Amino acid sequence: MIGRYAPSPTGAMHLGNARTALLAWLHTRAHGGQHLLRIEDLDVSRVRPYAYDLIRRDLTWLGLDWDTEYIQSERIDLYQDALTHLQTYPCTCTRRQIAEMTAAASAPHGPEAVYPGTCRHQHTDSAKTAALRWRVPDAVVCLTDHWIKQTVCQHLLTEVGDFVLRRGDGVFAYHLAVVVDDAAMQITDIVRGADLLSSTPRQIALQRALDAATPRYFHVPLMTDYKGERLAKRGGAPSLKDLRETGISPEKVLSELARSLGWKIPQEVTAAELLPIYLAQPQSSLA
Repeated sequence: MIGRYAPSPTGAMHLGNARTALLAWLHTRAHGGQHLLRIEDLDVSRVRPYAYDLIRRDLTWLGLDWDTEYIQSERIDLYQDALTHLQTYPCTCTRRQIAEMTAAASAPHGPEAVYPGTCRHQHTDSAKTAALRWRVPDAVVCLTDHWIKQTVCQHLLTEVGDFVLRRGDGVFAYHLAVVVDDAAMQITDIVRGADLLSSTPRQIALQRALDAATPRYFHVPLMTDYKGERLAKRGGAPSLKDLRETGISPEKVLSELARSLGWKIPQEVTAAELLPIYLAQPQSSLA
């Protein structure tokens, strides 16, 4: 087994990030696997240089070690090569234009605008910088999530549309980069937030197009605040750095993270002491 934790260096880690990091670490270590740290820093407009080292310090403070580290911005050639194996086309549609087109067509029917394929069928404006979109297959893609124990299916063409693999500014899209990296790193198990569940079918479709294996997926619930809203940096969620500097022990933080999942444990616990408790949970099964 090879697992990974893949944070973006956009600021200080908060408790929600820490719980996902903990579950990813527990899953890998409980099953005797290799654990990788992959820092996803392709969107340079959101990157905060101090966050790279802060992520490492926070994980080390919690006792969540890793065997190998990767930096996505050092792997650009791999993403460029993957593009040559996919059917793409240039697109100059802006987000505003897509929103206007989908609204006029009484769409989207979900939380995400479905690209109507405008540039697929006509020439783009050569005066504008173009993004590259992938011609998605006209197929239903399904996955069985091992945390929620449910099968989720998505018809890419009608529920997503052709999606961007490289933005107009040259930045490679998240979906392409994670698929390429997971394949290159031979990731077998992915533990990540439930907010990424809806994006998984398109990543599986890319895996198939690139002849890459599909890992097992575990989409874990997100931590929420007292209002039931997702913890986020912009919402003022407390950072691990702030908690550490107040003198709170990492064992106390780990206990609170585990208790938020309903686990019955002492008020202070180490990451290693959580391993047998994790294995006792039904979601930890690889069946």
